[in-house]
Amino acid sequence: MNFSTKALLLASAFALTSPAFAAGTHPVTGEPLADDQTFTYRVLDEHTSVDPQIVEDVTGSEIVRDLFEGLYNQDADGNLEPGVALSHTVNDDNTVYTFTLRPDAKWSDGKPVTAGDFVYAWRRLADPTTASAYQWYVEVMNLKNAAGVMAGEMGLEELGVKAIDDHTLEVTLESPMPYFALTTTHTSTFPAPAWAIEAHGSDWIKPGNIVVNGAYTLTAHVPNERSVRERNAMYWNNDATIIDKVVALVINDENVALTRYMAGELDRTEIPAGQYPSLKEAHPDEATVFPRLCSYYYTINVSDNAPEFLKDVRVRQALSLAVDRDIIVEKVLQSGEFPAYTFTPAATANFQVPAVEIAGMTQAERNARAAELLAEAGYDKSNPLEIDLIYNTSEAHKKVAIAIAQMWKQTLGVKVTMSNQEWKTFLETRGNQDYEIARAGWCGDYNEASTFLDLVQSGSGYNDAKYASAEVDALLAEAKTMADPQANYTKIEEIIAVDMPLIPIYHYTGKFMIASDLENWPIKNVEQNWYSRNLYKIAE
Repeated sequence: MNFSTKALLLASAFALTSPAFAAGTHPVTGEPLADDQTFTYRVLDEHTSVDPQIVEDVTGSEIVRDLFEGLYNQDADGNLEPGVALSHTVNDDNTVYTFTLRPDAKWSDGKPVTAGDFVYAWRRLADPTTASAYQWYVEVMNLKNAAGVMAGEMGLEELGVKAIDDHTLEVTLESPMPYFALTTTHTSTFPAPAWAIEAHGSDWIKPGNIVVNGAYTLTAHVPNERSVRERNAMYWNNDATIIDKVVALVINDENVALTRYMAGELDRTEIPAGQYPSLKEAHPDEATVFPRLCSYYYTINVSDNAPEFLKDVRVRQALSLAVDRDIIVEKVLQSGEFPAYTFTPAATANFQVPAVEIAGMTQAERNARAAELLAEAGYDKSNPLEIDLIYNTSEAHKKVAIAIAQMWKQTLGVKVTMSNQEWKTFLETRGNQDYEIARAGWCGDYNEASTFLDLVQSGSGYNDAKYASAEVDALLAEAKTMADPQANYTKIEEIIAVDMPLIPIYHYTGKFMIASDLENWPIKNVEQNWYSRNLYKIAE
């Protein structure tokens, strides 16, 4: 697959139109540009990190995509386009990928970006001593010897990645995997500057220390308040960047964020649960909804240390059956979300949603079956099941939790104790299986069904239920080499719809208020891998 021609065409277009850009108009559309090209947006929580190999959340990854650039990026429709890699070739048996890197890519300190920087980063991701929450991703990528390196049984140099020369990166897979190139847009695969990390340790990502290769650099960070990134003059395509400064403000309350948006303090914020219909009517050009490659679900602790009642599949099935997804999406959220009965959303490329049994039932039938199952497990309204439910701080998560707790109480007599936790504490609690049922959400790392179903693989770093099925593991392993793995994915969805280690609740939509002067938001990209360098603000 070769993207170098497209890259050259884009570069030529900007070169030819640079006088118009200098005159204050967009170089392609001719629109008059605003004098202040600052993009300010709201995030719910403080990000986990801006270290590519450490970050594990969506909002942190958004920042990392501005600060760093991997082999490939995505365009506004979610298609691959050149990043540091101009193109790649594949050998005859589809196990060796050779990437040609652009010679003009530089780090912000002026050093060239080389194939060795990718080798260092990928080995760092796989290294057990790094303790990356995304370490498992090297196995998702199917890199040769990933499992052995991750386990500490093989040396880092045995991982299937090497630099042929400064501008040639060779990647060897365990077996053919048709969608491998798609995995390279993920932030954990971005290059890392070894010299900066060695000089500053974990402080290398602080403003003043950080060395980046993306369109922006980090100039300020006040934890739990704001982070600021500004244009990186060393970025290879800096001349085509229009947004000069990007500010992410941490605002835990979505209604406060909306108020600040209406006051002109934000260019983008999430639409609070239940408010899309009224906002769309009042602000039709700003209220925006579109499908996302994301699933909202409740994960159930089925680890060895889980409470015995959660190890009873009848209890888990009953809890899932009693959730009225239609009420959640139509009455609580009201932003076009899709009721979920499978983990993988319909927006996933080349995926057909299986017709699992629960999806074909009426809610009355589900409720009746749920009551039967819970009674078989020894619980009813005279001997109620008691459950602890945790969620990270958010008004929307709270509303969903209240609604589901009420459904469980009315249908099954279940007593639910709810508690919210700050994001990092919540991640730790859930990751340590120190919970019974926990709110969870997953957005695809790439657009293929395995990005969801790998979470129920027994060794997955984000299998917070600690669910283990030898059959599921075998089906996932086999699917990696299949030209059409739909049959395997269907079977996996059917298995987890019975075993129920997680309760799918809905598939997301993106729901934003976007200022009328902010242009080029990639609403057709279901992964929502956006880059501030592609945005611009017009004069109003």
